Amino acid sequence: MDLHNIREEYRKRVLSQHDCHKNPLSQFELWMNEAITSQVNEPTAMNIATVDENHRPSSRMVLLKEVNQQGFVFFTNYHSHKGRAIEHHPYVALTFFWAELERQVRIEGKAVKIPDEQSDEYFASRPYTSRIGAWASEQSAVISGYQSLLTKAALIAAKHPINVPRPSHWGGYLVVPDCVEFWQGRPSRLHDRIRYRLENNDWIRERLSP
Repeated sequence: MDLHNIREEYRKRVLSQHDCHKNPLSQFELWMNEAITSQVNEPTAMNIATVDENHRPSSRMVLLKEVNQQGFVFFTNYHSHKGRAIEHHPYVALTFFWAELERQVRIEGKAVKIPDEQSDEYFASRPYTSRIGAWASEQSAVISGYQSLLTKAALIAAKHPINVPRPSHWGGYLVVPDCVEFWQGRPSRLHDRIRYRLENNDWIRERLSP
């Protein structure tokens, strides 16, 4: 398979360092709103990369559920591969790619568990079947087949026909950033890259070479 000649010329938008917010979280909220209003496919989908106890990196797609002035919130099974990796090594990297806008955002920071009350509140807002699924799935564990998953889900549904409590092994993480980079595709691969890095509690904003 020859992929050498597959390339796209980016020319939709421009990113100026001086037009960016002083705070990267405010800039991210602006871009996220634009991604949503532009009907980007899965605008909240992000890749999260972790490093496990054997120093091996791993990445997967998850959904961003909240962004605030502290950072980025997502939810998962704490016993999953990523949960165990975060327990061992809490520093992670996030990547958003919005192809329709020719944009990418890279985030580096530390993942910390959010308070149980916040996880309870979000879990209660999820659809009933999703709450059952959180109990039925021993995420990242080897299973005999799909039917075993359905059987377990049915047993849990019978036990909790109305109210499904949050499993103690399921909840949210807040990724507190110390580096955020905004990438805007430009012609001739001369892309715009604006990086924010945290230094002495202040955000330093600078342009990077593409």
